[in-house]
Amino acid sequence: MASIGEKAVCLIAYHLFFMLFVWSYWKTIFTLPMNPSKEFHLSYADKELLEREPRGEAQQEIFRRAAKDLPIYTRTMSGAIRYCDRCQLVKPDRCHHCSVCDKCILKMDHHCPWVNNCVGFSNYKFFLLFLAYSLLYCLFIAATDLQYFIKFWTNGLPDTQAKFHIMFLFFAAAMFSVSLSSLFGYHCWLVSKNKSTLEAFRAPIFRHGTDKNGFSLGFSKNLRQVFGDEKKFWLLPVFSSLGDGCSFPTCLVNQDPEQVSTPVGLNSTTKNENHLFPAKTLRDSQSHLLTDTQSWTESSANNENGKVVPKGMSNPALIMENET
Repeated sequence: MASIGEKAVCLIAYHLFFMLFVWSYWKTIFTLPMNPSKEFHLSYADKELLEREPRGEAQQEIFRRAAKDLPIYTRTMSGAIRYCDRCQLVKPDRCHHCSVCDKCILKMDHHCPWVNNCVGFSNYKFFLLFLAYSLLYCLFIAATDLQYFIKFWTNGLPDTQAKFHIMFLFFAAAMFSVSLSSLFGYHCWLVSKNKSTLEAFRAPIFRHGTDKNGFSLGFSKNLRQVFGDEKKFWLLPVFSSLGDGCSFPTCLVNQDPEQVSTPVGLNSTTKNENHLFPAKTLRDSQSHLLTDTQSWTESSANNENGKVVPKGMSNPALIMENET
């Protein structure tokens, strides 16, 4: 027979896991996915021009003008800038159009039917905590029910209908624990590599080509991109992810970032009138994820001959192409 102290500990632990499970589940469901900011949308004038112009160089010039000041470094398979015809916007890096929600979602991971919501930049941390606390909840139930489950098979329980409830509870908790552990483990691996589910199936394409580890900055920095810098918030379902969801630091190398590597590729962007974007190499990042002291200023790129390239023309391959 369990003592009063053991019963109190089990009761407190049960309600703690249950509260955190419900809290994170609620936040995952009711946190609205973030959409691209207005800088990525075509202007009203550009939309009118787009409707009048036939597909060809005229339309490409419209897209080129719209994308010249944006921090866009990923491309389609053909090397063109990603454009959403449904939302009429230039897609930020790691943004995808959800066919269920019918909108573009920042850093989209997947559309989850279990929460009836898109899992993306705004609620990915909540989704991870939901998996973690639901797994702990099921493991706790299975562990505390195990002794009674053993007594059930050894005929150590009274012959009542309650013993069948004990058997059902143990099997349900154990089966959910197995499925949740595999799913949670997979997403832990994604976080460690700074990948989304979509990027795990199809590696992002940069100007230099496909790079499956293009957004990976090393385990510690990858973890902080999702959970933030303040560790006191890591285990609570409150938003603490770094960045704005529209632009992301990247190492721009083809090998695993945990190995010794030399960063390659210099990228220069300009400062938008209403939104600050990185104007230095992505290796230095636009946020305090990699540095706390740098401030981003407007700059223009120099070509190999030392000539100044006009503002907005530092991004090559500005040929637009619809991506589904």
